Amino acid sequence: MTAHSSLSRRQQGLLMTAGGALIISPDALLIKLINLPDSDILLWRGLLTALGFALIVALRQGRGFVNAYYRCGGVGVGVAVLFSLSTFGFVLGNQYTKGGNVLMILAGAPLIAAALSRVFLHERLPLRTWVAIGLCLLGTSLIVLDDAGAGSWKGNAFALLAATALAANFTLCRARPGVDMSPMLTLAGLIVALVAFVASGFGAGLSAVPAMSVVWLVVLCLILLPLGFTLIQRGPLYLPAADVGLLMLSEVVVGTIWVWLILNERPAPVALVGGAIVIGTLVAKGLMERRIEMRQRSRVQ
Repeated sequence: MTAHSSLSRRQQGLLMTAGGALIISPDALLIKLINLPDSDILLWRGLLTALGFALIVALRQGRGFVNAYYRCGGVGVGVAVLFSLSTFGFVLGNQYTKGGNVLMILAGAPLIAAALSRVFLHERLPLRTWVAIGLCLLGTSLIVLDDAGAGSWKGNAFALLAATALAANFTLCRARPGVDMSPMLTLAGLIVALVAFVASGFGAGLSAVPAMSVVWLVVLCLILLPLGFTLIQRGPLYLPAADVGLLMLSEVVVGTIWVWLILNERPAPVALVGGAIVIGTLVAKGLMERRIEMRQRSRVQ
């Protein structure tokens, strides 16, 4: 028996989603290093991620490249639109309000996903998932406590759009069991790039990109984001939408550590406590569910 086959579908989903969150964790750090206006970042982020997603689909599917998109159907188009909305919400939310507000509101994505899944998919979540959502909300709040504030209602609204679109994206994926929606992230990238291009006055408002920023753009948008989000987008094939959202919160913790290590922006002690709560909750939940699965297997045998 191979190591891959010995893993349950849930364990595969956990590893896939957590791995994707770790891959995209330098996102905030690299955006700081790129240091471009939001319209420029959105345009290049959209174009380069679209190319990166398309390359991944081509490598995975080979001659079935076109069919991978066709299988997604109308639901796939909805997934692409929702993913692009979450991108706009995240970037514009950071422009109009404090970063702490954005992260705190985004931490509500698992709760929104749980509600949407209950209403539209009739999925019931175990008590341990609701407890984990509550603890992760607490931990994330502590992480961003120093940066949080009233902010702008417009920025908070954009952050709420990002959280809702992200949760709806994962929930919609669950509506087509067994269908991999990750190829449709190519379309999402193109939507982001097109809207950013129009918003910039059809390119008139774009600025020149410094050479070092080009390097960071390629690393982030052509490599890290396509790889990470392809794994995350496949998460709903194996896990409830709320669990996928929960695992994405690990990006907040690891991303904060990246900024600390590279830019020496030391988080407050309370933020370290919050990060420990988030990671500890996710690990404890994973171990608990592993034990439950092992007991169920032993009963079947």
